[in-house]
Amino acid sequence: MNKSVNLNSNKLVVKSSTANLITIRKFINSKASSFGFTENEIEDIVISVDEACTNIIEHSYNSKPNFDLEISIILSKNKFIIKIVDYGESFEPDTLKDMDIELYHKQRRVGGLGVYLMKTLMDEVKYKSVKNKYNQVMLTKILTN
Repeated sequence: MNKSVNLNSNKLVVKSSTANLITIRKFINSKASSFGFTENEIEDIVISVDEACTNIIEHSYNSKPNFDLEISIILSKNKFIIKIVDYGESFEPDTLKDMDIELYHKQRRVGGLGVYLMKTLMDEVKYKSVKNKYNQVMLTKILTN
């Protein structure tokens, strides 16, 4: 079941289904827009959050649609922070190698660019994983205008 986007709240909780990605995108778009970002910046933020949530659904929850995905917006001066929490399998970001985008392109690979996109499009990406408890991704975009 899809939840409606409450534009007055800075928190959204949805089930771990890719069908809920549109709800997440609308929520993030609305919040980033009201914070004062440009259309291009909003697009970068939405893409990053979409990639993070897709990774959580596919890898942490193994595409099982009945688990909670919590997205919170934290506003701090000129920082727009998106905190995404899940309760699935732990993720160790340090095990990921830096992406060689030229090699990726030469190999004509598909998928696997989520973390690379988040790090490229956002000002800061932080992971925290507490084994058998929760995983947290913090995506930060700084408002420069």
